[in-house]
Amino acid sequence: MKVLVIVAHPNLSISRGNRQRVIELEKIQAVTIHQLYQEYPHWTINVEKEQQLLLKHDRIVLQFPFYWYSCPPLLKKWFDDVLTYGWAYGKDGDKLKGKEFIVAITSGGAKDAYRAGAYDWFTIDEYLKPIQATITRCQGTFLPSYTLYGIDDLTNAEIRKDAQEYGKYIIATHRHVSII
Repeated sequence: MKVLVIVAHPNLSISRGNRQRVIELEKIQAVTIHQLYQEYPHWTINVEKEQQLLLKHDRIVLQFPFYWYSCPPLLKKWFDDVLTYGWAYGKDGDKLKGKEFIVAITSGGAKDAYRAGAYDWFTIDEYLKPIQATITRCQGTFLPSYTLYGIDDLTNAEIRKDAQEYGKYIIATHRHVSII
């Protein structure tokens, strides 16, 4: 299985969690790492190149820090530009049919803050519904997300351990789910 990890971190050099995840992924031969902010510093996305990358991989991982209950803005632009009508969805838009997708995020907030009645009111999975709906509309298979909570309070050793587990998770066989 060929795995494409689309990393959408605006400043990976200052990241602890996402940077460590990239370092760990560089050790896995079946993984292609694609850093959006590094690739497109002026935000002009090469749609054909991105679509070809997607076609060459079986599983696509969207890795990013959780930004105001969503993804960073360049990843949102990537969705808008790359997942076009007639290619990803709509009439004859079946190029992502059967591709597997995983959302892998880091969050500064604690896990128990993401629940009904708590500080953030909803679970991370509830906040990810728009991305899940997009993937489902494109006939992709949405696999369970992978989240690291409370990153600001974790030690470097805990972050390294998460990165190792994350690397194993994204190449593992998963039971297909599509919950909307």
